[in-house]
Amino acid sequence: MSDSALTILDGTHLRALDQTLPDHGPALTGAEVLDLADSRVSSALFGVSLPETVKSSALQSIHVNDVLSFRHTQLSRDQASRSLADYLNAIADRLKDDPLVISILDGKILQLFLDDEDDFAMISENLFTDLDAEDKGKISKGEIRNALVLMGVEMGVPPFSEFPLLNDILRKHEPEGEEELGQAQFAQSLQPVLQELAEALAEKHVVCIRNIRIINGSRLKKILGDEEELNNVVRKIVEEKQSGKDSVGSFELIRGFLERNGKALGLPPLEADETVVLLYNAVFADVKDGKSDVDIENDKLGKLVKEVLEKFAEQLEANPVYHALDR
Repeated sequence: MSDSALTILDGTHLRALDQTLPDHGPALTGAEVLDLADSRVSSALFGVSLPETVKSSALQSIHVNDVLSFRHTQLSRDQASRSLADYLNAIADRLKDDPLVISILDGKILQLFLDDEDDFAMISENLFTDLDAEDKGKISKGEIRNALVLMGVEMGVPPFSEFPLLNDILRKHEPEGEEELGQAQFAQSLQPVLQELAEALAEKHVVCIRNIRIINGSRLKKILGDEEELNNVVRKIVEEKQSGKDSVGSFELIRGFLERNGKALGLPPLEADETVVLLYNAVFADVKDGKSDVDIENDKLGKLVKEVLEKFAEQLEANPVYHALDR
């Protein structure tokens, strides 16, 4: 089952946003500035409403820690203009560091399934098998709703909460008569539901934020650009070695530390994708080439850690890792 097309919102669209104020007289409130910014951002990002975590992080970065107080503050036009520009730029920066991933559901994925008889047969069979938990060969006709939930955004079906019309489509095509459906009956009942859904989405697209994080090396670059933070990483590696009982070489030491603590540093977790292990192998093979282990007390350890992190940042920028998560 193929995932629906993904669109990356990394703040690029926001760099060219209009940052001028409307003609509202000599002063505006903080609330008017924030609402104006949110409206312009949403328009630029396919109608997406930014998660509160993104907005609060952007506000904190421009030193707005008490949002309620700021919303009630009267701002001169100069203050409002600066606040608007700063907030829009902060959101763009936040999305650059941690992009949002969305799916624009326009019915095309569903139509592809419907137009290919073999694909549709396989999908309906797999859904029926998943829903037939007791392996009776029969399922309730009410399970068609659950089939749509199982298909989900990955297969082009929006959540019921995002597309209430889906309830009407289900009621319209509810099978008559028998309370239970065999596999063939299930497929026959599902097909018109998906067809009308595909047509409805073609007329009115639904945009869904996905629970996917893109790890692109941006966090690593910040660490590499901050000498104090980089030295702190090296210090922790040394402390971990000194507190341990096993004697390992510097390369093994660094790799083990990064595998356990990489998330905080902006590295993908090993369970994110099978390619992450290959990424680790490639980075350490490249860095180790022609080098011998260094003493953990030696200044060369810091240079080695930096080289490893630089190589990870380079690889992740060229080939970002997509990591499913709950957020």
